[in-house]
Amino acid sequence: MRKTLILTTALAGFAIPATAQELTVMSWGGAYEVSQVEAYNKPFEAEMGISVNMVAADNPATPIKAQVEAGNVSVDVADVEYSDAIRLCDEGLLEVIDTSILPAAPDGTPAEDDFIEGALTDCAVANIVWSTVMAYNTENVEGTPDSIDDFFNLTDFPGQRGLRKGAKANLEMALMADGVPAAEVYDMLETDEGVDRAFAKLDTIKDSVVWWEAGAQPPQLLADGEVVMSTAYNGRIFNAAIGEGQPFEIVWDGQILDFDLFVIPKGAPNKEEALQYIAFATDTQRLADQASWISYGPARLSSGPLVGLYQDGETAMGPHMPTAEANLENALVNNFEFWADRDVELNERFNSWLASN
Repeated sequence: MRKTLILTTALAGFAIPATAQELTVMSWGGAYEVSQVEAYNKPFEAEMGISVNMVAADNPATPIKAQVEAGNVSVDVADVEYSDAIRLCDEGLLEVIDTSILPAAPDGTPAEDDFIEGALTDCAVANIVWSTVMAYNTENVEGTPDSIDDFFNLTDFPGQRGLRKGAKANLEMALMADGVPAAEVYDMLETDEGVDRAFAKLDTIKDSVVWWEAGAQPPQLLADGEVVMSTAYNGRIFNAAIGEGQPFEIVWDGQILDFDLFVIPKGAPNKEEALQYIAFATDTQRLADQASWISYGPARLSSGPLVGLYQDGETAMGPHMPTAEANLENALVNNFEFWADRDVELNERFNSWLASN
């Protein structure tokens, strides 16, 4: 069995040999990639005899778009966020996936009825439910932050903050911290006044922000003491805290829930094998297996009861899932269509704001 890890941040053009016995999957690297290698790739290689090469990017949607537009596609399967899956599909950059290829649940429930609502689209099949959360290093914070408001409270909780370099999640969290109920956030962002209000709130901490782009960065920033709090992907903080013993705590208030989904770039060199991989990786057992490696919720209903302990054999994974009842009190579900429509516009506004004094 052969497993190859290739890291790249190139936008297009990197060449990876591919044959019918070799498949290239692009994901996000780090602890998340490890969970996919262990839960999906190793058993797929063993059962199907097809080697899986992993490549990583800060956001796989970017190189996928560039490769397809350049007519130089070297990736067969990519793991992308929901709004990117919708946008890339609308732009004709992805292959359509017939959901009838997906295996039924163990009790015979068809896949279309077993996936969480919204987890299947014309061009994408979800594998996980994850969230953007705020987290802090208990050794560098006096007191106990317990709400998204505290992330913006430099008086009671002084110190640098870490934020992902982009508009998505930051605008929503800013509005929630400014008193907008989660249920009203996207209605507010549909207005110029709402967008202005979000940026005004971000202004209050702008001079104290360290910007991150890759999911592995927030845990490192927290561990190094470069920031006292950071937004982060919940699974990355779980891995650092439980898997590595870092003194990190997650604040679930104001978390933003999202899906990650598998897609096939238009013109993928091994489309049929890619379809086999997606069907295999998103069956009930495989999604449950992944949840034993990282605290992301499986996208299939039938997988939930099979989620057990972490790899340490002691930690119950359920309470660490973003979908655990106790963690949903003030959660916001990412409005995928909003970001598919407004991503370019709002990121242009964000970049202009970032460059301004």
